[in-house]
Amino acid sequence: MRKDLVFGMAGSGGDGIVSAGDSLLQAASAEGYHGVMTKSFGSQIRGGESSCRVRISTDPVLNPGGNLDVAVALNWEDFLKFGAELPVAGTTVVIYEAATGVPENQIPLVGVTPLQVIAVPIAEMAKTHAGTERAKNTVVLGLIAGWFGIGAVAVMKGISKKLAKKSQELVAANQKAFDAGMAFAKEHPLKADMTILPLEDKGGVKLLTDGNDMCAAAAIFAGCQFFGGYPITPSTEIMQFFTNHVWKYGGAVLQAEDEIAGIGAAVGASFAGKKAMTATSGPGLSLKSEMMGLASIAELPLVIVDVQRGGPSTGLPTKTEQSDLFAAAFSAHGDVIRPVLAPTSVADTFRTTIEAFNIAEYYQTPVIILSDQEIASRKETLDPIDTTQFKIIDRLRPTGADLQDYKRFKQTENHISPISHPGMLGGTYLASGIEHVESGAPTNSGSVHARMNDKRTKKFDPLKERRDLFEITGNPDAPLALVAWGSVAGVCREALQMAREQGLDVKLMVPYLLYPVAEQTYRDFFASVQKGLVVEQSHLAQTFKVLRMHLDLPKGLQSLARSGANPFLPGEIVAALHHLLAELQRSHEGKLQPQE
Repeated sequence: MRKDLVFGMAGSGGDGIVSAGDSLLQAASAEGYHGVMTKSFGSQIRGGESSCRVRISTDPVLNPGGNLDVAVALNWEDFLKFGAELPVAGTTVVIYEAATGVPENQIPLVGVTPLQVIAVPIAEMAKTHAGTERAKNTVVLGLIAGWFGIGAVAVMKGISKKLAKKSQELVAANQKAFDAGMAFAKEHPLKADMTILPLEDKGGVKLLTDGNDMCAAAAIFAGCQFFGGYPITPSTEIMQFFTNHVWKYGGAVLQAEDEIAGIGAAVGASFAGKKAMTATSGPGLSLKSEMMGLASIAELPLVIVDVQRGGPSTGLPTKTEQSDLFAAAFSAHGDVIRPVLAPTSVADTFRTTIEAFNIAEYYQTPVIILSDQEIASRKETLDPIDTTQFKIIDRLRPTGADLQDYKRFKQTENHISPISHPGMLGGTYLASGIEHVESGAPTNSGSVHARMNDKRTKKFDPLKERRDLFEITGNPDAPLALVAWGSVAGVCREALQMAREQGLDVKLMVPYLLYPVAEQTYRDFFASVQKGLVVEQSHLAQTFKVLRMHLDLPKGLQSLARSGANPFLPGEIVAALHHLLAELQRSHEGKLQPQE
């Protein structure tokens, strides 16, 4: 029996592959298992290939997993398009559509011999038992329930709930298709027992949600009352969530004609005194950069979510990547610092979004949340969130004394000035993109410009000292180290566990604050490091280079970076650590050579 199973399924648009994955994860969640589902599509507007990965475990899940335990191919052409996203190994059971006509000993996987290969007449079974090939995904769920022990009752309950709105006849037909899959599995047992361990303690009710919904829910919880934006993959669900829910809390949504108008409206809402937000993806972030500069010089709180996808330009719109760090940190004219935060999972997207609003409000600044396609779109099981742990911060408002002679951009000890809003008696001021004196009046003075640049940049010094924006795991004095953020952090967390179980002395840093760079926190972390890796999905190794701009990195610290749509696997990180350890040991052996 297994504690952990990773399923990968692929087919054509309309095969219901993603729907099957969703049903599988929901059933596992109902049975008390932990799980993650990621989806991947071709970039076609309609049709094309689609796939999903579902990882189900008796323990909390940190990432979508490594090599597949179970691969399901409804046709080989579409399956092979996903390449490294659905890696098959010698431990994988491969299930595929028999109608493809491919003999079991000739499946088109190069350089690998799976544990077992099974051709199943999936379409034929669907047509025979449900009367339509559209029930192929239900047959697949029956096969999975039969072979791998995922609660059959829970799976069929979920399918029934989904189809009951259409007709009871459809539910009955799918029940027959599901039973046929179960019966096939019983008649054709696997060579090895791959059923998942039953749970004695289901651990209570679990949430099943994705990163985009968690981001929007957290924003509303933090008090956001205005969203201005324009739909773009893979961030669109954030605006959809706001549209469905923020009106219940007195808020509003503007779907603007383009990205620039969307952020412009959000900047206006912030000037009007409301917590405001916009969301986009790479190309949209480029369009919003001038307005981000305006919000920076006007010192207006604003949260901008960038759900990263492969770039540049239209790039890989349906694949994940971590290549917008340069754009998030530096896409501004003039001398500007803006905080950049990154969640590492669906669960901490909630915390990170609240933190982004708190920082935006406290420091009166735009803040960027760098999510990524994997976190935004993947579904995770998670325990209910204790919202009483969160403190909500609002912007500093002027007192009655401040309003007697109100200076919006008054120089203060901590460089943060009280901010008024239209309609506040005595709080009228000019807010614009031009340099200004303390009252907001325009100026061309170089000395005033320098003082205001000081004000706008030095106010972030305390932010760089916050250690709670960094997760550090492992022996503080370890000679080996990993640094990773975003969705890659989950892979490295599992790699850290594996490496420590194998006796490696290694530690991991996960920064939630990417920019400004917290120099002292990194210096302290790197103090013991002789070899290490900065792991990221960026062809240019953007994180490694940003760190190198600000720090004298240990000589043994290397970049492990590559483009999107090629996910890292925990095992390869561990292998890289073993390689570093061997290098370290050789270098020490050299020092111990006897003198001649």
